Amino acid sequence: MNGFTPLPLPIIMNHRWKPSVTVAAVIERDSRFLLVEEETAEGLRFNQPAGHLEDGESLLCAVARETMEETAHPFTPEYLVGVYQWPRPQGDVTYLRFAFGGRVGEGDPALALDEGIVRAVWMTLEELRATRERHRSPLVLQCVEDWLSGRRYGLELLRHYDCGDGVPS
Repeated sequence: MNGFTPLPLPIIMNHRWKPSVTVAAVIERDSRFLLVEEETAEGLRFNQPAGHLEDGESLLCAVARETMEETAHPFTPEYLVGVYQWPRPQGDVTYLRFAFGGRVGEGDPALALDEGIVRAVWMTLEELRATRERHRSPLVLQCVEDWLSGRRYGLELLRHYDCGDGVPS
């Protein structure tokens, strides 16, 4: 024998690759973009307000929730900026990111930011480019550049079916 022990068939058949679905908010105000500085395994990194889609949650609700949790700013998505598939170089996960643009309200300084978020910060495009080595992923700058190039798709592209009712919203 070659020392290879095959996995039992039920384990092989039950393993399915799935991307990690995330949402992000691309928010521009006065030529500055709202980002978060967050603690990661690689150190402090910049990212858009972003996070994982939760079970039963719509993409639009997820991006509004994540933006509020990470920046204390209310966010109303109005456009889909793009859908991005990015496999981490470490090979451990592939992200499927839905990036949205829209309206942002004033931040509430009384609200605590999510665990791991050091601060919310407004940055210019030049500042973003100068700090690219500290971005959480290459998607941070790509989403901003796509926004600046005019990529804005109507939210009617998206359909969310609530659990069990089969009715799109």
